[in-house]
Amino acid sequence: MEHEFALLITKLSLHNKNYLATALYQGKKLLEISLEYQDSQSILGNIYVGRVRDVVKNLNAAFIEIAPGVRCYFDMEDLINPLYVKKVNSPHMVQGDEVVVQVMREKSKGKPARVGTKLNFSGKYLVLTSEHKSLSFSRKLDAETKKRLREALKFEEENEFGIIVRTNAAHAVPEEIEREYERLKQEYLNLRERACYRTAFSCLKREMPDYLHVLQDMREEQMDVIITDDREIYEQVEIYLQQFPQQECTLEYYEDAMLPLCKLYSLETRIEEALRERVWLKSGGYLIIQPTEALTVIDVNSGKSIAKKKVQEHYLKINLEAAAEILHQIRLRNLSGIIIVDFINMESKEDNELLLKTLRAYARADRIPIQIVGMTKLNLVEITRKKVKKPLLELINEKKP
Repeated sequence: MEHEFALLITKLSLHNKNYLATALYQGKKLLEISLEYQDSQSILGNIYVGRVRDVVKNLNAAFIEIAPGVRCYFDMEDLINPLYVKKVNSPHMVQGDEVVVQVMREKSKGKPARVGTKLNFSGKYLVLTSEHKSLSFSRKLDAETKKRLREALKFEEENEFGIIVRTNAAHAVPEEIEREYERLKQEYLNLRERACYRTAFSCLKREMPDYLHVLQDMREEQMDVIITDDREIYEQVEIYLQQFPQQECTLEYYEDAMLPLCKLYSLETRIEEALRERVWLKSGGYLIIQPTEALTVIDVNSGKSIAKKKVQEHYLKINLEAAAEILHQIRLRNLSGIIIVDFINMESKEDNELLLKTLRAYARADRIPIQIVGMTKLNLVEITRKKVKKPLLELINEKKP
């Protein structure tokens, strides 16, 4: 455990269910965890020929089947550059249309999975998208890097798709990025051509295994070593890494039968801690994290931390410590949607501004888009995080599919 960042890929059993876990550690601290059932692959990111079953005008939405009996929610606001395989004689999307859709969000909290007609093909450095027709850049890239990449990358002018340059492109040589561009372009064009000859419910593209997807999305500066105790996974990761010879990352196969990999990193213990409602801070304060149907509420308490003098300075210290831990817990627990945080009230406007600035700084470490919206008149901090996969607690508690 001498590496600063280690990505573990291992099998484990929790609550009588078997998972394949992909866990990112910084030293002994678990930063994020992704779990998938060993014998059941997620449909997130898959592309299907879907059939429109219902159009609900008052919701401005439709329900599209991607398999017999599997209905997904579609927001008409997302009707962007649709690729119809079969079209009823109407200018609008109507019942009976067959259209190519991609799963954008997993089924969660009794709500169906969500699909969209904008298609995204993700690589390590680029995302090819049918949503727009331009070259754009990740918001996490600074202006100087964007300028350098814009001058270095020579993509032809396309009318069919757009390109988003991802954060990892900052450390890549232009030749690697351009090779990935050609691969994504061919994958997209081949899918469009193939789709016209496929029937409803056909799966046109199946996403790579979750652990490879995590590997693809991970920032290169957080990739010191990848460790697995599964020979098949080791071989697949080895093949994947051969595509990126510039990447400075080692792959290790763990073979100690006396001490399993998940035990070496106390993975089950870290996950159980991430399911608890209360999180203690080093100062003696603590957080209460309570997910509800509509949003997640986080309360910051001073707890055992007591200051007889300079109370406001003491509250600021606790709040700043809580800010770091809250962003860590959001990432670790995969909390999403609306998150409301009740920090300890502070009288100083400057202290509140410092708190928001600190939150935004810690939010940059999250690979999933997260926004610190601001502070309400009741001094509640509003945070939103993009919904992609199920929260950890929901995943652990749900019935095995």
